Amino acid sequence: MITPLSYTSKFLYRHAAKPVLFRLQPDNVHNGMLSFSKVMQRPHMMRAIISGTLAYKNPDALEQTLHGITFHNPIGISAGFDKNIEMLPMLRAIGCGLMEGGTITNLPSDGNPRPWFHRLPNTQALVVHAGLPNHGIDAILPRLVAMPVRVRGDFPLNISTAPSNVMSVDTTSKMITDCVTGLKKIKKSKVASMITINLSCPNTTGGEPFTQPKELDIFLAAIDKVKLPVPVFLKMPNQLSWRQFDALLRVAVRHDIAGVTIANLVKKRSLVDIKDPLSDATPGGISGRPTFTPSNELIKKTYQKYGNHLTIIGVGGVFSAEDAYEKIKCGASLVELITGMIFEGPGIVGQINRELVSLLKKDGYATISQAIGVYHRK
Repeated sequence: MITPLSYTSKFLYRHAAKPVLFRLQPDNVHNGMLSFSKVMQRPHMMRAIISGTLAYKNPDALEQTLHGITFHNPIGISAGFDKNIEMLPMLRAIGCGLMEGGTITNLPSDGNPRPWFHRLPNTQALVVHAGLPNHGIDAILPRLVAMPVRVRGDFPLNISTAPSNVMSVDTTSKMITDCVTGLKKIKKSKVASMITINLSCPNTTGGEPFTQPKELDIFLAAIDKVKLPVPVFLKMPNQLSWRQFDALLRVAVRHDIAGVTIANLVKKRSLVDIKDPLSDATPGGISGRPTFTPSNELIKKTYQKYGNHLTIIGVGGVFSAEDAYEKIKCGASLVELITGMIFEGPGIVGQINRELVSLLKKDGYATISQAIGVYHRK
């Protein structure tokens, strides 16, 4: 059941804000939203009002402890939304159980030429061609260190990082050295609850060398030596065959990897149903609805084979509680989204959490943990 305030928020976004925002260029909307949120999240009173309006809390049903981290609910924001990790107070206020900030890199990057985003409204998708733009670790980490405890609270911060997308980092060896340098800085800062290594950003000059087993093995061996004190996840590619995907997982479980995030953007447009005109001249990977089924299939197979070894974060095409629940039943312990919030508004997080409790009760489960991977128990 949706509370009156939550319903009003959903109605206003869908019928008042969204029609206006969707007439504007997506890059400009994203920049405006960041600026607006950074102002709105500053006063404690405003954060309290936002939380009271949008967030939903039910720790008995939704709380989990994974790798020593308490997640008050399983729904979070994926990397790529808050690229410089500037919106943590706002994302906490709207009721997220975690956030994956970044991707941040050792060296700052302007990313790819704009525009970075292109909407596909009939497909419920975005074309994303950002290329890891961020201010750089040396600028971002001190701001996080200085964040007051009362603002941060016990909100889990998953920092996404990758090799810097700059011309000087142009070989696999340099990419490894650059990323390890950044990881050492993150370790020293002590601001991350967990870290995700973005193996599969499809929009960078260096390509995706670490989606090959041999290169991944070398990369993870170098990361092991950093001895990171928090759980490390790998952001996995989408649309690989199970044989290719499994080859990467076999490498991951030989190293100090706690889990995998499944999965990144869709690149092979011919393999998904795109319902909007889209020129081949518009570069980028596809987010949103087209990623849903491919990622779910990979989640299922990963959980079936590696569920005792790897925690799964499910990403891709989540627009409702039913979508999130499907990923959980496939084997995801946590679920992250971006495109769903752009299409449905910031109230989507609380709405999903509220409706997840109803779905759990309908299936006879008292807690979210009981539903994880149930497809494999039938």
